[in-house]
Amino acid sequence: MTSSAQSFGPSEAARRLGVSVKALRLYEKRGLLTPVRSGAGWRAYGQKEMTRAAEIVALRELGLSLAQVVRVLAGKTLGLEPVLAAQEARLEGETRRLAALLERIRALRAALAKGEAPPAIATLSHLLRPAQEARVGFELPWPWGGEHFELRDIRPLNYIIGPLGSGKTRFARRLAESLPGAAFLGLDRAADGGTTARARLDADPHLGARVDRTLAALVKNGATTSDALIALLMNLEAEASALLVIDMLEQGLDEATQRALIARLRARGPEARSIFLLTRSRAILDLAAVSAWEAIILCPANHSPPRYVAPYPGAPGYEAVATCLASPQVRARTEGVFAWRPKVA
Repeated sequence: MTSSAQSFGPSEAARRLGVSVKALRLYEKRGLLTPVRSGAGWRAYGQKEMTRAAEIVALRELGLSLAQVVRVLAGKTLGLEPVLAAQEARLEGETRRLAALLERIRALRAALAKGEAPPAIATLSHLLRPAQEARVGFELPWPWGGEHFELRDIRPLNYIIGPLGSGKTRFARRLAESLPGAAFLGLDRAADGGTTARARLDADPHLGARVDRTLAALVKNGATTSDALIALLMNLEAEASALLVIDMLEQGLDEATQRALIARLRARGPEARSIFLLTRSRAILDLAAVSAWEAIILCPANHSPPRYVAPYPGAPGYEAVATCLASPQVRARTEGVFAWRPKVA
C-alpha cells in the first residue's frame, strides 16, 4: 500500500482501485468518501482515503448497493447476509453448470470409446474452450438514481422480471442502449397490423422465407398465427447478428403460442446470440425448466440494484421472482396495466 505521506490524484487513485473517476465522485457524493483538498482545491487520496475506497470497492464487488455499503460501513452488518447468500447461490449455480458440462464430456468420451458416433459432436469445441465472461456497465436510470451498475455473465437467454413499479422496463431500455448493437423491441411492435408486416416481408424475400419457415414450425407445435407473433418473428429473424431486448414477450400471444415460441428460443443452443426477455408469464419463464444457458435478472420492489436469481426454491430472490409470475390467462386480463410513476426530466 502507499506510505502515509503519499497521495494520488483522482485518475491514479481510480486506476489503482480498478474503478472509474466517476465512481469515486459518486462515493464522495453519497458521503462514503471524503478526499483531501490541495491548496488549489484539487482532490487527493492518501492512505486513509485509499483504504476506505478499497473497502467500498470490495463491498460493491460483493453486490451491495451504495445504500447497503453506507449501512455496513456504519457498523450495521445485517445487510451482508442476503448479499453473501446471493453470491453463494450464484457460485452454486456455476458449480452445477460445470458439473453438467463435465458429465456431457464424460458421456461423449464413453460413446467414442465404444465406437459410437455421439450426437452434436461439433459442440465439443465450445465445451473445451475457456469461457470468456461477457459484461456491460452503465448508470442505472430512475428509480435507482444514476448508480453505476455492471451486468455480468450474459447468457444466450436472459429473463428480466420484477413487480409493477420496479423499473424493469427502464432498466431494459438502458441495457439496450448500453449493449453494442442492441435493439429494444417495445410493446408497439405490432401496432401497424399485419398488412404493414406482410409488406415488409414481401419487400425482403429472404426475410419472408425465414419467417415463414419459423412460423410453420411454431404452428406445428401448437402456436396460433397472429400479427403479434409475426412482428416478433420479423425482428428475431431480421436481427440475426444483433442483440435484442424484448419488452413483454408474451404480449398478444396465447398460452400455446408462448410455449412454442420459448421452446424454440431455448433450442437455439449455448452459443446463440443473447436475447433479453421482459416477462411476467409462467409459460415463458418456467422456473423448473431454466437451463445453465439461461439467467434470471430480478428488479426488486425495494429498488435495490437488479440482481441474478438462481432458479431453485430457497435461493435468494426466488420467491420474489415466483410471485411476479402469473398464468397467461391472468396476464391477458392485466395486459396494459402500468404502475404510476412520476415524470422524470
